[in-house]
Amino acid sequence: MFVITADQVDSRNDRDRAGELIEELAARFEGTFTLPPDQTSGDEIQILIPYAQAALDAVLAIHRTGYWSVGLGIGSVRTPLPAATRQAAGGAFIAARDAVTRAKRADAKFALQTEPATGIRHPARSSGNADASTLDTNTLNTNTLNTDEVEALITMLLLLRQRRTSEGWEVVDSLRHGLAQVDVADRLGISAAAVSQRVKASLWKVEESARPALVRLLENLDHAMSGTEPDE
Repeated sequence: MFVITADQVDSRNDRDRAGELIEELAARFEGTFTLPPDQTSGDEIQILIPYAQAALDAVLAIHRTGYWSVGLGIGSVRTPLPAATRQAAGGAFIAARDAVTRAKRADAKFALQTEPATGIRHPARSSGNADASTLDTNTLNTNTLNTDEVEALITMLLLLRQRRTSEGWEVVDSLRHGLAQVDVADRLGISAAAVSQRVKASLWKVEESARPALVRLLENLDHAMSGTEPDE
């Protein structure tokens, strides 16, 4: 299971943005979350998500606003589930809490954390003891990168998107809604060549190629946490 904990950046010098983010996420991802986005304390929100695809999409959407440090936790969730996310508990919530704390100091304001479990490695944060950094690696799927490596790959995608201009986003958003480049050109009143240049500068095709791979890696981590086999 996936938990996102997001903490507003520099909230003391800004208005409370939690309510509008919750409304935006609830509308955009209607019916996707296990429990709806919830304001937990002050300027912080939490979301419980069952699927890797939705988890990555939500991380990207929150990060794009530029107002949040985002922690993604993977692990167990205590059942039966309560009515509200802020009342839920479990390893995924603890992991998300640790992740958002690290995210506040990270370049991309993002961090990924799994709850301590057999077969999940955290070499960058280990104590130096081999047994502490690699727990029963025979149970770890050999195609699963460790948590730090997956975090680094998602961070690279976030930094790539962070450099995208407003003009680039204008084109990318149109393409993501299914418009062809020629239709985007007509809609924006620019030439097809200009659209092509914006697409290239935005590195949209790189992002589109990377997303499925990142979803698969998150799925592998989730399966490793639950002890189930990834789907073929």
